[in-house]
Amino acid sequence: MKTGMQRSSSDLDIRRRKALFRSWHRGTREMDLVLGRFADAEIDRLTDAEMDVYEELMLAPDPEIFKWVSGEKPVPGNYDTPVFRRIQEFYTRFASDES
Repeated sequence: MKTGMQRSSSDLDIRRRKALFRSWHRGTREMDLVLGRFADAEIDRLTDAEMDVYEELMLAPDPEIFKWVSGEKPVPGNYDTPVFRRIQEFYTRFASDES
């Protein structure tokens, strides 16, 4: 199982480099894996507007984000965005690949 950053940040602008780093250094291992893996795969594809949404999501507490992503709790309206749904879909795909 891959558990650390897999992508180089050398081709990213400073904003995306910081977001990639923060995605892998959340404070809880579960969220490192959820947001880190998503960022490895998608950070270079997010538009500036999507980056705004992603950065706002990263301000939410890890336990809450994990409950939303895993479906344990409903996603609050302000976080229920296309970017969040991409993360949730990515997590669901990754979780099913590992089982």
